[in-house]
Amino acid sequence: MVDVTTVLGLMAGALTTTAFLPQLLKTWKTRSADDVSLGMLLTLCTGIILWIVYGVSIRDLPLIVANAVTFILAFTILCLKVRYRSQRVS
Repeated sequence: MVDVTTVLGLMAGALTTTAFLPQLLKTWKTRSADDVSLGMLLTLCTGIILWIVYGVSIRDLPLIVANAVTFILAFTILCLKVRYRSQRVS
């Protein structure tokens, strides 16, 4: 059985992770990430990787899962930003 603290962590992780979905969908639809800072995305992705390492080191499943999914979403936005910017330059 999963304890209340783990459920709370999973719920918090789910909410903060899904916060990236609207930005990802908007970036995908408009093919533009001009309103998203490259520096912010690079800093965010680096921080998320550190959270994953920390979560693994303390064996905290909610921390690992939430940050892994968040990293995938944030990194996808970062890739789209770079891709769409390079398409506009050429």
